[in-house]
Amino acid sequence: MDRFRVAVTDFIVDDLAPERERLDQIADVVALDLKSETELIARVGEFDAIMAFHKLPWTRAVLATMSRCKILVRCGVGYDNVDTAYARSVGLDVANVPDYGTEEIADSAIGLMLALVRGINLLNNRLQRGLGPWNHTQAAPVHRLRGRVYGIIGCGHIGTAAALRAKALGMDVVYFDPYKPAGFDKSLGIRSVESLEELVKQSFVVSPHCLLTPETTNLIDAKAIAMMPPGSFIVNTSRGAVVDLQAVVAAIESGHLAGAGIDVLPEEPPAEDHPLIVAWRNPASRCHDRVIINPHAAFYSVEGLFEMRSKGAEACRRALSGLPVKTIVNR
Repeated sequence: MDRFRVAVTDFIVDDLAPERERLDQIADVVALDLKSETELIARVGEFDAIMAFHKLPWTRAVLATMSRCKILVRCGVGYDNVDTAYARSVGLDVANVPDYGTEEIADSAIGLMLALVRGINLLNNRLQRGLGPWNHTQAAPVHRLRGRVYGIIGCGHIGTAAALRAKALGMDVVYFDPYKPAGFDKSLGIRSVESLEELVKQSFVVSPHCLLTPETTNLIDAKAIAMMPPGSFIVNTSRGAVVDLQAVVAAIESGHLAGAGIDVLPEEPPAEDHPLIVAWRNPASRCHDRVIINPHAAFYSVEGLFEMRSKGAEACRRALSGLPVKTIVNR
């Protein structure tokens, strides 16, 4: 029997050991290292299964070339870069890997929060530059976390993991997720609210953990930020476009927000003239010491990346072998 062909289209360019461990018996696996929609259109029609990451657009023009393909696996949680509706219309299954980086992203969200709320980042930055007195007053006021409200938007795998970590710190954890069944809050010993407004009005820290959809784009905008308590924080490890970053800059400059931890941006890497980047790099801006930016790294650990790749390859193996795939997102 002819062997299947599987492509890893982008991001991964190594020897593909995790993928081959799962697929070697039935398929040849290649890393294409593609950079654009044009390159996708030229190459992906050759393959029976595709493993893709978050950097490239899977548009109608690309998907229309994939009549041979049995499954497109978006190796990650979010799949907003894939036209899933069109894929379904042409009979193409799209799957994700929803559980690969749960611990890592939750840990990063809590880590960003602690670095901001405890003044760790601000004090380090200022002392490193030789500014201010060698004591705690530069970060004042710093508030105790116990009893403070940690507000989660989207209580899926990662949101739940973050909730348990915040709860362990003694925080009052509340979430807004209209897709969770009644009683889910009771299983975790946390609180649920019925609206975003109700959540942001009481949250000392707002932490989105939702997919990017038309419904969640700019969900945390200037209006939502204005409703947050003075001196509160935003931590985003979900998708960049969930938070209006220009509104974040304005709120920190005005003193309404005390800080923000940003792991994800709408465009990665960002343009040099993006308002957040300009303010973050400007020592005269309040954002300089009160914003932490990471390069979409919250998902990463050696173990987590291996798990993501291995589970993505397993989804391909099952699809090519005629077995059910549990993580299809467009049925």
